[in-house]
Amino acid sequence: MTVFEPLALGNGVTIHAPACTDTARRLVHNGALDLVVRLHRALNAERRHLLAARVERQKDYDAGILPGFLPDEEHPAAHGDWQIAPLPNDLLRRRVEITGPVSDTKMVINMLSRTAGGQRADAAMLDFEDSMKPSWANVMAGIENVMGAVRGDLTYTKLGPDGEALKVYRLNPDDMPLLMVRVRGLHLDESNIRVDDQPVSGGLFDFALTAYYTARALLKQGKTPKFYVPKVEHYLEARWWSRLFSLTEQALGLDHGTIKATFLIETLPAAFQMEEILYEFREHAAGLNGGRWDKIFSDIKCLQAHPDRVLADRATIGMNRPWMADYAKQLIRVCHARGAFAMGGMAAFTPGRDPAAREQQTAKVVADKEFEAGIGHDGCWVSHPYFIGPAMQPFLDKLDGDDNQLDVIPDLPAQPDLLPKGTGPRTLDGLRTNVRVGIAYLKGWNEDIGCVAWDDLMEDLATLEISRAQVGQWLRHLVTLDPGSEPLAGCGALVTPECVRRVFAEETETILDEIREAMEAAPMAAIHREVAAYRRAADEAEAIFLERPMRPFLSLASDLVPSVHAGDGARTSVPSSSVTA
Repeated sequence: MTVFEPLALGNGVTIHAPACTDTARRLVHNGALDLVVRLHRALNAERRHLLAARVERQKDYDAGILPGFLPDEEHPAAHGDWQIAPLPNDLLRRRVEITGPVSDTKMVINMLSRTAGGQRADAAMLDFEDSMKPSWANVMAGIENVMGAVRGDLTYTKLGPDGEALKVYRLNPDDMPLLMVRVRGLHLDESNIRVDDQPVSGGLFDFALTAYYTARALLKQGKTPKFYVPKVEHYLEARWWSRLFSLTEQALGLDHGTIKATFLIETLPAAFQMEEILYEFREHAAGLNGGRWDKIFSDIKCLQAHPDRVLADRATIGMNRPWMADYAKQLIRVCHARGAFAMGGMAAFTPGRDPAAREQQTAKVVADKEFEAGIGHDGCWVSHPYFIGPAMQPFLDKLDGDDNQLDVIPDLPAQPDLLPKGTGPRTLDGLRTNVRVGIAYLKGWNEDIGCVAWDDLMEDLATLEISRAQVGQWLRHLVTLDPGSEPLAGCGALVTPECVRRVFAEETETILDEIREAMEAAPMAAIHREVAAYRRAADEAEAIFLERPMRPFLSLASDLVPSVHAGDGARTSVPSSSVTA
């Protein structure tokens, strides 16, 4: 286990000595560090209080209480006559937004560029969160990539096996989409920086450094500094983020309300507080986003103890489910009534290798986006440039020359039923899918990768969280797999720890056979390394899937940078479940 090795930077700040890299020396110094310290001291105590409140709410849910709408008298101002601050012109068209890890320079350039077919997203969200493992190297690379993107001079050279330059990727600064940054959630500590012997908030750190280095440059270009905020669970958390934005504006000499944000409504508690959340950051608001995958994870996590809320196979839960459709419509109604954008969800496909697979995926993307455009969303997300065009077309057809659908107000009951329903199917194939995702994702995580293309889907942290939470929920309630599911040899149809171990063993061997076939022409040493990496990932994923009690998130803190003098055991790739919020 790596131990924090403090290197004093002055003013009560210490950095983990191995994290004091050349890049860190360039980025974490002087004004940038002063801003982090100022924000941490102003906001950290309240952050810890908010995280403790999350723990207490989960205890209530575990005791049988259900999340629900707040009484109007708890926050009367949110239900009054108000609008968000007027939106800047560059935020008025966001039909398709593409997202990917901010640490990957090539991906960042591709997100901010046109495809070979000439399509370009309206916005690109450079992500420090679900699609990026928050290693120190990734965080530092991400900040540099945002700076290069704002300057317009970001480049990436693809090298051949002998180090020769095969292709150079460059931005066209005159033809770029709206640039946005998603920071880490409230729960994540940045372990490598401490102020007054307390780790700083990962989201605060991402936001402070990104804003420090790029906000004024964007404004000089006539552009809006724009962020995404994930994982909010309560309107008081939105108030915390709004304070963070305001204090940063003051420190940087910016007008109040200059920095804008879209909050992701991707937790079950937040689904019932959309109006209150939007009100709290109304002066910085660009809109809300329906983060469907994290929302499914939150549905399972919050209601994990409720036997009547055990969810179906993850692949069968989408906007076809009534509570999911009403959640999307409620988001649109709340946003549009207040002048804010209502952004739809992610098309998480990666292009299949054959034309037939791509045709099927494209049809699914189009159907999904036709639904979202049809109910009034102003735009949507994609995870791969290939699907920008297909995702854009339904919005072009529905908008008919307009930039957005702010005038569309869905007709819903005053308080729609947003609680997930315990329905089938629950199948062995669904269990196998969850296990495969766990193995694949942990293999990438161990290599500092936060999203993996797997079985023609882009699996990120949100879908890993769904997979492990669903297995945990099925285990907790001893789910019996549906009739028609082939019983697992020696286990029958009951989901028990032994059943899960058996599936892990079988799927690991299946994956290894696939790897050996795909790497048939590779050197034997390379094959052995890959096989060993997948076996390690399978062991770690199995331990996490069977863990009781279920941890609230895969990780609550970034890893410490390993010491150069430490042995192999110094690198902790899978965080311990002993950490608490």
